[in-house]
Amino acid sequence: MNSDMMEALENIEREKGISIDILLEALANALVTAYKRMPDAAEEAEVEIDVETGEIKVFAQELDEEGVVVREWDDTPSDFGRIAAQTAKQVILQRIRDAEREMKYEEYAGREGDIVTGIIQQTDQRYTLLDLGRVEALLPQAEQAQNERYDHGSRLKAYIVEVRKTAKGPQIVVSRTHPGLVKRLFELEVPEIVDGVVEIKAIAREPGHRTKIAVASNDPHVDPVGACVGARGSRVRMVVNELRGEKVDIVPYSDDPAEFVLKALAPARVREVRIDEASGTAEVIVPDFQLSLAIGREGQNARLAARLTGWRVDIRSENQAQEEPAAEEYDEGEWVKNESGELVWQPAEGGEAISAAAAGYADAPDASAAPAEAVAAGPEATAEASTDAPADEPAAPEGASGDEEGNDG
Repeated sequence: MNSDMMEALENIEREKGISIDILLEALANALVTAYKRMPDAAEEAEVEIDVETGEIKVFAQELDEEGVVVREWDDTPSDFGRIAAQTAKQVILQRIRDAEREMKYEEYAGREGDIVTGIIQQTDQRYTLLDLGRVEALLPQAEQAQNERYDHGSRLKAYIVEVRKTAKGPQIVVSRTHPGLVKRLFELEVPEIVDGVVEIKAIAREPGHRTKIAVASNDPHVDPVGACVGARGSRVRMVVNELRGEKVDIVPYSDDPAEFVLKALAPARVREVRIDEASGTAEVIVPDFQLSLAIGREGQNARLAARLTGWRVDIRSENQAQEEPAAEEYDEGEWVKNESGELVWQPAEGGEAISAAAAGYADAPDASAAPAEAVAAGPEATAEASTDAPADEPAAPEGASGDEEGNDG
């Protein structure tokens, strides 16, 4: 090995980015192995390479029982230069391959959650390959949007979900269905998100069809929805184009659950939202002509709104709300007779008495067959006193507010 070889190593360092020290260390280890295969070679040896001249020397070693060197001498074979040249070529090529794989892995390791742009190389039933330049990315079938076509040679943005280290180099798994793809695309188009002025609070997505995102502003002078939409819709249009026409709804985030659910059901107009924290349900009342729009095709709008807000969304039209009053609107009470002798339900906390039909009951205890004292005692006592009473007497409605608005429902 001479100065020409050292110059070649320096060129490799510049072109491949592999440190010359790493190459020399790998070469020295390989030469020690080559020396030990020669006849009469010492059991222990060390190879030294002069960085200035490229001269190689082999020092045989004698060790004691504790592994300490007690004697060392120069045992460089006479034809070791030829062996060194052959070994150097093999070691350098192998080391270059290993270093390149390691560098590629380090380049993408820890980049889960980033977005990359690649050129589609190959597509089959299992996966699609994307050429990212120095490495290839794997787009599995499960991570592909159903309505997207991946034509050979076209450019595609994808979301990195995993970076695996393999013997052949890094394996990068990407996705076109992950909600993070939408977030990263908006970050590319909306500087306010990168600066932290606008924040994406939640994303609900059905890949290839529709996405809803909730955004909030940390600056009262900045409209978060307007910032994401852009002038004449320019910003959101770029995202939609990259998603191959997938619809994107941008709604303002709110800490008030009722208001958040109301906004999340856009573009439908909502009349009222009632939140039941105990059951995690948001009861939504919409105008009759807005019911189908609020629910969406095959329930998509309601489904995405529920995912976005985290509430179970129950949508009813105004007519349905009037015809099918919820039992929880009425408090506990008792059956009593009104001035006309009709048996009605009287809420325990006062308020207007309501008929059985309005309270959500098909029928009520038969007042004509029940003594007045039994009627005053409530449904159970009435049922016991009446031989004509229905088998299943109505019980007091549960969990109701008892207010006038509920009674009108």
